[in-house]
Amino acid sequence: MSRSRPLPLVLLALLGFALAFVIDLALAMRGQPVLVPPPSLAVGLVLIAALLVALAWPVRRAAAGATRIDPFYATRVVVLAKASALAAALLSGGGAGILVYLLSRAVVPIGSTLTAAGTLVAAVILLIAALVAEHFCRLPPDDEKEEAAAAAG
Repeated sequence: MSRSRPLPLVLLALLGFALAFVIDLALAMRGQPVLVPPPSLAVGLVLIAALLVALAWPVRRAAAGATRIDPFYATRVVVLAKASALAAALLSGGGAGILVYLLSRAVVPIGSTLTAAGTLVAAVILLIAALVAEHFCRLPPDDEKEEAAAAAG
């Protein structure tokens, strides 16, 4: 499995931004309450980020040669890290879209703006944690030829 590339993450963030902004705009035009993420979402995202790094730490130690782990465990952790990176990119875009919508209003609701900003920050923390976990699950090259080929490509 290849590591997460920046382009899909950026595209997902832009998609989340556009969807959240347009949905909030459409809801406001219809006179309905706009979407505002609950504060528990930000707390949950940070807890998931901490759990993901904690799950990836034994894989890092095994890759360094300190211990042995089940290869299926390592595979599950790297898949979880990849999925978390994609979801975090989408959520960070969504949080940014909601935040921009709320800040563009004539009267800025402080509580809603703070929870949207908290969700954005927590999603970025999850994205960083997922990329770190992916890095922890990387195997070192077997020899110098593969290392040189990886550095050149």
